[in-house]
Amino acid sequence: MPLPAPLTEEQVYHGCPTEKLDFITTDDLEDLERPCGQDRVLRALEFGASMQAGGFNLFVLGPSGAGKHELVERFLSQHAARQPVPPDWCHVFNFQFSDRPEAIRLPAGEGRQFKKGMSDLAEELRTAIPAAFESEEYQARLQELQEEMAKRQHQGLFEIQEEANRNNIAMITTPAGFTFAPMRKGEVIDPEEYKTFSDEEKQLIESKVEELQKKLQQTIQQIPRMRKEVRERVHALNEEMVQLTLGGPIGELREKWLHLPDVVAYLDAVREDVVEHAEAFQDSDNGPPAGLLARYKVNLLVDNADTVGAPVIYEDLPNHQHLTGQIEHRAHQGNLYTDFTLIRGGSMHRANGGYLIIDARRVLTQPMAWESIKRILFSGEIRIESLERIYGLVSTVSQQPEPIPVSVKVVLLGDRMLYYLLSHYDPDFLDLFKVEADFEDDLARDDDSYELYSRMIATMARALEMRALERDAVARLIEHASRLAADQRKLTAHDRVLRDILSEADHWAGQSGADTVEACHIQQAIDEREYRASRVRERSREQISRGIVMIATEGEEVAQVNGLSVLRLGASMFGQPTRITATARPGKGQVVDIEREAKLGGPIHSKAVMILSRFLASRYAGEGDLSLSASLAFEQSYGGVEGDSASVAETCVLLSAISRVPLKQSFAVTGSMNQQGEIQAVGGVNEKIEGFFDVCREAGEIRGQGVLLPASNVEHLMLKADVRQAIAEGRFRIYPVSDINQAIELLTGMEAGDPDSSGQFPENSFNRRVADRLAKFAEVSKKRDDDGDVNSKNGGRNSD
Repeated sequence: MPLPAPLTEEQVYHGCPTEKLDFITTDDLEDLERPCGQDRVLRALEFGASMQAGGFNLFVLGPSGAGKHELVERFLSQHAARQPVPPDWCHVFNFQFSDRPEAIRLPAGEGRQFKKGMSDLAEELRTAIPAAFESEEYQARLQELQEEMAKRQHQGLFEIQEEANRNNIAMITTPAGFTFAPMRKGEVIDPEEYKTFSDEEKQLIESKVEELQKKLQQTIQQIPRMRKEVRERVHALNEEMVQLTLGGPIGELREKWLHLPDVVAYLDAVREDVVEHAEAFQDSDNGPPAGLLARYKVNLLVDNADTVGAPVIYEDLPNHQHLTGQIEHRAHQGNLYTDFTLIRGGSMHRANGGYLIIDARRVLTQPMAWESIKRILFSGEIRIESLERIYGLVSTVSQQPEPIPVSVKVVLLGDRMLYYLLSHYDPDFLDLFKVEADFEDDLARDDDSYELYSRMIATMARALEMRALERDAVARLIEHASRLAADQRKLTAHDRVLRDILSEADHWAGQSGADTVEACHIQQAIDEREYRASRVRERSREQISRGIVMIATEGEEVAQVNGLSVLRLGASMFGQPTRITATARPGKGQVVDIEREAKLGGPIHSKAVMILSRFLASRYAGEGDLSLSASLAFEQSYGGVEGDSASVAETCVLLSAISRVPLKQSFAVTGSMNQQGEIQAVGGVNEKIEGFFDVCREAGEIRGQGVLLPASNVEHLMLKADVRQAIAEGRFRIYPVSDINQAIELLTGMEAGDPDSSGQFPENSFNRRVADRLAKFAEVSKKRDDDGDVNSKNGGRNSD
């Protein structure tokens, strides 16, 4: 297999030709109304937002920083603007069950009018009814009733007194009540004189007195009844006065809200309640109790008077109370109290008839919030309940508002893993969120996309209210977008990073006094961002340059090779070389992964080592057994090792340990390998190459060092300028390899050698040396086994 040629400067970087950009500055470009490259998401949003059937809520999935929230909110706002405004909702006092406020639906904007009308009515009741009770007409009629009662009461007593006088009996008023005594010539008879009366006279007087006492008792017993009658007549008078007073205001309200039967029924209930509590309004000095007038207020839960189209609500703290509403309490003299005016609506109420946008991760971290959303979507109504009552932690009497019907489209924003986990573990999830809107991570990079991407950058710049970008600045940002996508044929769709770079570039342009953002400002922003996150990288490189961490960048060594790894810390990542070593001796076909034995290796790395072991057996053992006991280790690695990108390096170093052929330390190797010896693509190739380049530069002058990487990774290269310059000058080389034999030949300088029809490798080839050494291992193992069998037999005879 022929050796690959080293890559040229053009192959390791896909520049953006400025002639493809037909503008001077971004001020010449129009705004991009729809994001480029996100057609799948836009179609899903259009479908989900328009679909009326139940359960077709949306889950917008994509990586963090892809601009999901901005795109969804902008799209839904445009879509909702064409839809009707949903109704207002309010809670009013329930005069039958005071702890169960009633919900009333009104057309959009009329809730505010209804609330004001009822507030004005309450104020009018505060003054108008006391004034009616102070009127001359009321006072005259009240006095007439009181005089009539007094007259009736006195008339009964007067008739008894007259009858007593006719029978010479006096009715005397005492502190204890009324009493009777015999009388002669208008004077009460003295008790001593009464004793002189005959028995007949005494019996006649006593019988008459007894008769009068019975009549008096009957008359007195009628007094409470008469008073009750008077009270009833006074109450009826009060009701009449209140009815007359309420006739105008209530009548006007009834006529105004005649088109809403629920409002009319509530107004009738208010009138009956005011009439029933008419006496409470008679205190002209203090007025009616505040609690009584509060019953006639309106708690406007949802006010859509200023809403245009359907509402689009984003809930940034989606806990149970913020979603479904809550019942607040007030403290008074050490006690907590509440009423229907303290009921507060949640974002579900405000989004009713429209769209509610929620971050999926945030709602899942709030107690009961996810279950509350599912219950609302399943039931089609919002029930305001406190968490304490749901969990059964309190049993006190509280408000139980009437549930409100809901028709809301919930849009969840989250990453892909969260969507897949919910789909797998929550049986309700796919019943409620049937529309999947999947963001593209990257956009295609071609001649047609340059204009769209430039317009997207111009739109971002105008949204950030920053300076216009020169054409070369846009070209540099497009190139960096390919670097962020780690692909020469792609551009990143993560607009958060692009916005940050634009903001920083605008800052540096301002620092330099420039009127526009130039390519140097974009580059300065990129460099500054990298420098701010470079502390750990610099400390790592320092340890290598000081020899604390051993990395060789020149010479040759047996069973030692430079592997490449990537470290990700927060939002930054960098590559660095790692020394990989191997040992080999006769054994039973075992390759020991020291990282795995030390519980530092992940499952993918362990899989790669197993593939390596099977590759050796398949290529060099033929139909026999592989006689090998080998070990692999990442030297001075004290953290976890995961991934298969070191499997090519591990294969080469193990073959070097077997054949005792040295490997060039001026090369670093990355790549994954399958059981056929084919080299497969890996990630982070830009960071890995640049990491090794920096180590070589700090070790001295760069003279012929390079990197071996999978050929399928070439189109992922977007290397920095200093690396490209070294490649152009021939001081640093990158070889694309597609087969393990190519890597072996580059690292050893020997021909790898292909097997002939009998499976034999050519003389003096690298593979022949490996095969011969493994054959010697097999002889040693066979001899050892034979010696062991002889000893075993001899031991058996001696025992007999």
